[in-house]
Amino acid sequence: MKKLPIGISDFKKLIEEGYIYVDKTKYIYELVSNGGYIFLSRPRRFGKSLLLSTIEYLYESKRELFKGLYIENKWNWNEKYPVIRIDFSVDIKDSEKINERMKEELEINYKKNKIKMDKKRDIPGNFRRLIIELNEKYGKQVVILIDEYDKPILDLIEDKKEAEKVRRTIKEFYSVLKGLDRYIKFVLITGVSKFAKVSLFSGLNQLKDISLDKRYGDICGYTQSELEYYFKEYIK
Repeated sequence: MKKLPIGISDFKKLIEEGYIYVDKTKYIYELVSNGGYIFLSRPRRFGKSLLLSTIEYLYESKRELFKGLYIENKWNWNEKYPVIRIDFSVDIKDSEKINERMKEELEINYKKNKIKMDKKRDIPGNFRRLIIELNEKYGKQVVILIDEYDKPILDLIEDKKEAEKVRRTIKEFYSVLKGLDRYIKFVLITGVSKFAKVSLFSGLNQLKDISLDKRYGDICGYTQSELEYYFKEYIK
């Protein structure tokens, strides 16, 4: 009997350590095949982080993790793309912490790809540089995955002044994505609130909101039929 995937958001750990994985790769295949800049809003604990993790390993061509899944025989495993993963799902207690968090996230991505981060540049400058250098290093367009884009603002929502400082800071960070189309393969941004309500992506006209798109309604969470199929031993 496979283990229950409680609190597991890393796709590799889920597969390699024998946890139940509800196969969402049909929806993922349809989503990434269309490409572009995508936004998805879902409640907390709905599997958004696992979704991003799955897409990350997919673009990194980790075929061994996808054995027996819908996408295995449909994906071109000879193509490997550099992936930038930014995770904002941590507690932000004041506006100063957001700069520290963004710097940490960029450092992780620089280190992962064995590129030295320029400490003299500001954070948006280093984000832009990372995208361009990854494209040049690997000769491939870059995949960008941003988890819980709005959490730093929501953490401070009761302090309007601090929340506005954070909003301005991360708006500048996200603005880097404008004008870099030729370097970017695919972008997926997830969060809880609708992006139009917080005005963070002004100018990023190509950002497509699939939150209420019926085609991707089941890309996160479990349907009744999935629950009965994948968890039948536990239900029994």
